[in-house]
Amino acid sequence: MARQQPDPLLVLTTIPLDFDADAFSGTLLAEHLAACVSVFPPMVSTYRWQGRVESASERQVVIKTTRPRLEALERRISELHPYELPELLVVAVSGGASYLAWLAGAVGEDIDGVNREP
Repeated sequence: MARQQPDPLLVLTTIPLDFDADAFSGTLLAEHLAACVSVFPPMVSTYRWQGRVESASERQVVIKTTRPRLEALERRISELHPYELPELLVVAVSGGASYLAWLAGAVGEDIDGVNREP
């Protein structure tokens, strides 16, 4: 029987400049909710919030995970995040078999998609 490929996802969120990105990333990695967390340099986001146009200096965060970890990751982001309504965009992706196997293993998921204790 052929082994299944993991179901990889990119989860995007933004954080304020004064938020501890290292602690945020470290928690997600320590809890095996993410295989990798990339924090981009400061940027300015302009958005509509509560009927007004706002601007804020933020950092874009890209989190690499798998579908079986998504629900727990979403819950943890909500617990850790300082925003009332954190950005949470989920993008399905594909990739090379070896990289996807590493990603699945890093979040404690067996290659066949079965979760195991990390």
